[in-house]
Amino acid sequence: MDCKSFPVVFVGLLLLCRFSSGQDKLSCSICRKIAGNCLKGIENTSRKNFGGGNTDWEERYLSKYEISETRLVEIMESLCENSDFECHLMVETNEEHIERWWFTKQKDHSDFFHWFCVDTITVCCPAGSFGVDCVDCPGGVDRPCSGHGTCNGDGTRTGDGSCSCTKEYKGEECLDCADGYYSTFQNETHSLCTACHPACKLCTGPSNHNCSECASGWVQTITSEDKFICVDVDECAADILPCKQHEYCSNTEGSFSCEACHDACDACSGEGPEKCINCTTGYTMEEQKCVDINECSQSEQVCTSENEDCVNTDGSFTCVCTVGHENHNGICVEIKTPVEEEMPEETHVEPKMLADDAFHEDL
Repeated sequence: MDCKSFPVVFVGLLLLCRFSSGQDKLSCSICRKIAGNCLKGIENTSRKNFGGGNTDWEERYLSKYEISETRLVEIMESLCENSDFECHLMVETNEEHIERWWFTKQKDHSDFFHWFCVDTITVCCPAGSFGVDCVDCPGGVDRPCSGHGTCNGDGTRTGDGSCSCTKEYKGEECLDCADGYYSTFQNETHSLCTACHPACKLCTGPSNHNCSECASGWVQTITSEDKFICVDVDECAADILPCKQHEYCSNTEGSFSCEACHDACDACSGEGPEKCINCTTGYTMEEQKCVDINECSQSEQVCTSENEDCVNTDGSFTCVCTVGHENHNGICVEIKTPVEEEMPEETHVEPKMLADDAFHEDL
């Protein structure tokens, strides 16, 4: 054997052993794809014939195209994509089974997937069952995990059948309500769980009066009717605020957020310059509001260089060159216009010459 071909042969043997054992999810998924493509191939060739030009003679002497080997070959050519090595290997390994179903079994076993993948090469299980012996999933084959989750190994020869429940449910068969949900209906096979009020970690009903335990950010208190209720904790009313400087605290149900103060504020209690506690540089407090300081209108000039003007901005100012000047290395210098080029003098024709020209034209 060529040494270069050994790795390919070895991989092929491993895949062949795996297919023969049938105990992995990939084998089942490959078989499902083959069965699906087989059904498509049957549909795509349903209106074809031998294509020889004399259909009556061909079907009389070559059997009907509908159940012919010619049609089977066309279907088998479409079972796998060209680059799908594992699919081609499964088809080649089980070619005799496929031919047997086509010629002798399909009349009594129209479901090719079940006959081929489940009963014959045993790489899959019927939906709602799992494992080597295709045991029913918890909750039964019709509603695995009570319809509220997924069964581990469902439809394959693998898995342990354990249920992975959706967020609303828990339990072996996903019949019980998870934390944060309460039961609105339940019997031996069906249940319906609905979300608690946001105030509740555990509850028995829809409102914050039905909390068995408060959620984080909520606290239990007693109403005037001596009933327990979970109410929001206002973190923003605490003695020590949870937010940094230049931020204000905004309370939300069950939590809070820290929002940025207005640019005018060095510290604030809410949104906007009206909520400033202290003003930042460039602003001053007027009528309980931080407003911009117009540095350009102050008695002491802030732009002191020659040919400069002051332009006020929010919280600051800037110095720009006056009209007709431009900044050159930090100095405002006059903008010089190019010297106009001298225009050439016009050529004048003497009146006498014009008269001579007119005389010659008359001649």
